[in-house]
Amino acid sequence: MCDTCGCNITHGNESLIRPDGKLAKTESGKEAVTVLHSLLQENDHVAQHNRDHFDQHQVLAINLMSSPGAGKTALLEATIQQLDDNIKVAVIEGDLETENDAERIRKLGVKAIQITTGSACHLDAHMIHQALHHLDLSAFDIVFIENVGNLVCPASFDLGQHHNVVLLSVPEGDDKPAKYPVMFRAADLVLISKSDLLPVLYDFKVDTAKKYLRDIASNSSVIEISSKDKSGMPSWLDWINQQIEKRKAYLKTFRQVGSPNLMHGHHHIYNKTSVK
Repeated sequence: MCDTCGCNITHGNESLIRPDGKLAKTESGKEAVTVLHSLLQENDHVAQHNRDHFDQHQVLAINLMSSPGAGKTALLEATIQQLDDNIKVAVIEGDLETENDAERIRKLGVKAIQITTGSACHLDAHMIHQALHHLDLSAFDIVFIENVGNLVCPASFDLGQHHNVVLLSVPEGDDKPAKYPVMFRAADLVLISKSDLLPVLYDFKVDTAKKYLRDIASNSSVIEISSKDKSGMPSWLDWINQQIEKRKAYLKTFRQVGSPNLMHGHHHIYNKTSVK
């Protein structure tokens, strides 16, 4: 994370270091030097607020991460087409520029909010918070967040999601979990995408990819999947349905035992942003 790629300051959190921002001055009242730790601390605070908001509306939030071109949007298209019609879906799309992916989702009749991050190579909780002002969560059962294509920075930013799903596409090679351990260690589920290419790209060994996952102490489930020939889709859809039911059961139990207000510490952040 560095100033060069714009990771630590985004349009979502830049208000914190503006002259009148929360982190603009030190406790002594002097001008503050930007401290990444403080920004991440604020990010985590807003992420918990986002998660509370999802929970209040019994909405499951899934963060999809991968390298560029691994097939996140194609997976979402196939998922939307095959999910039970009773499950209402919304999508938050993250890209540096363009609304291309959001437009693909909208063509399927699904609400899609586009976040253009500019120079930032990841989404952060502040961006998601802003996007949620454009979504009536009471109308949905699940929100997919398609993060910016990148196997590094997105893993470091909590967005308020309930689960991380990481795609590892066959053309990338089976060693990516070893090369990018932070990303794959954060995964609750790893999807080996473009699995229809396995017979052709025989250098990719599924067992090798799984071994690398275990080597980095990841116990995430692994599903081989293809958005093209739809192999593996039933297992993926089953996983989604299970997470929806588990989340609802958890929230029901949580409320029965007498929970604090899920929206504790509620505050609104209305900044100029590229959310559409």
